Amino acid sequence: MPYFDAASSAPLHPVARQALLASLDEGWADPARLYREGRRAALLLDAARETAAEAVGCRPDELVFTSSGTRAVHSAVAGALSGRRRVGRHLVLSAVEHSSVLHSAAALEAEGGSFTEVEVDRTGVVDPSAFGRALRADTALACLQSANHEVGTVQPVAETAEVCAAAGVPLLVDAAQSLGWGPVPGRWSLLAASAHKWGGPAGVGLLAVRKGVRFASQGPADERESGRAAGFENIPAVVAAAASLRAVRAEAEAEGARLRALVDRIRAAVGSLVPDVEVVGDPVRRLPHLVTFSCLYVDGETVLHELDRAGFSVSSGSSCTSSTLTPSHVLKAMGVLTEGNIRVSLPAGTTGEEVGDFLGVLPGVVAGVRERLGAPASTAPSPTPRDSLVVDALGRRCPIPVIELAKVIGEVPVGGTVTVLSDDEAARLDIPAWCAMREQEYVGEEAADRGSAYVVRRLL
Repeated sequence: MPYFDAASSAPLHPVARQALLASLDEGWADPARLYREGRRAALLLDAARETAAEAVGCRPDELVFTSSGTRAVHSAVAGALSGRRRVGRHLVLSAVEHSSVLHSAAALEAEGGSFTEVEVDRTGVVDPSAFGRALRADTALACLQSANHEVGTVQPVAETAEVCAAAGVPLLVDAAQSLGWGPVPGRWSLLAASAHKWGGPAGVGLLAVRKGVRFASQGPADERESGRAAGFENIPAVVAAAASLRAVRAEAEAEGARLRALVDRIRAAVGSLVPDVEVVGDPVRRLPHLVTFSCLYVDGETVLHELDRAGFSVSSGSSCTSSTLTPSHVLKAMGVLTEGNIRVSLPAGTTGEEVGDFLGVLPGVVAGVRERLGAPASTAPSPTPRDSLVVDALGRRCPIPVIELAKVIGEVPVGGTVTVLSDDEAARLDIPAWCAMREQEYVGEEAADRGSAYVVRRLL
């Protein structure tokens, strides 16, 4: 069964497995002790730190191991804000950051601080100059991911780091998705990453803090990991994480080129094989193994389950919020369709045959879901058009309001309007996205007795 969700968690790399098993026998003792077992464990931990630091591009004494990538982000934000508390309590971040950064920002606001989200364009890219304009005299920290976890867009980290450095603001980079493919460029100040994203074991994160960055660890003092990650180190997992990071880096150039060709094949094929599909994310500045596309008139979770039944493991929407009914904040910020979103992220070793099988199954799956939902096969004009129509989709979740809109748009003349009544939050995002995909005019949102009224003008 092909596993196509490496952006969520990559399969354990063979090198990680070998290192983990070997270090279980050698790295079980307390590395803080001076007897031989402790010294042996300390040597393993030090070697892993040096290996990871080389991959990150920092000094070994600037890097600590945490219990997860999320913990690394939380510790980085809290420590940097505390270390620079005299500057202020303001945080700047992009609108498409990982939920761990958003949760840290919300915690700051709850404690009396504030944050500013920098918008992105339709491909998910942040403008470094806009990022710079968001910086203030009281900005203590800025956060920017190196590559997006949902659509694969690579951010201009080096350019943004220069803007932050000129303003005297440290930049935290969430490198969880990109670190396995290469070091993060630019003058970043802090960096967080997660081992299970590159084929290491779960439960290991990295936190790098450059020398000279004001940083004050939060919580009770602890002697381990420079006081920045409390608790006994999981040395076998740390050794496996570092060994696998070195291994995937050695393979990154060749494997990245191979997977990029397979992703290009998917990007080119889905639009011709499946009607009403938009491939989202930057077409050039992107991760080599990830492609995301949005299908009109389906809900992503149903497509996901149907693909799972057909033998393919993919993701829909945000890996952190797909179990909720909340639209993806990433897709919302980009202004693209939030329902019917499918993320395919290929692990190392994926074959062309597996991709071909996926493309063979996908059209039938999407067509079947659309048929069950009553999606329109076409939007042929009505022989007796009316100047305006009102569609009552109250109490019905997307994509139903969008489907009902598509069914009747042909019943109004060019220049006529359709008003969709909906109380589903996703309609606020997906009706404008439908208009962009179908080249119709989104007039705007109006107040209604229940929910909201979304007005669309027919152009074609």
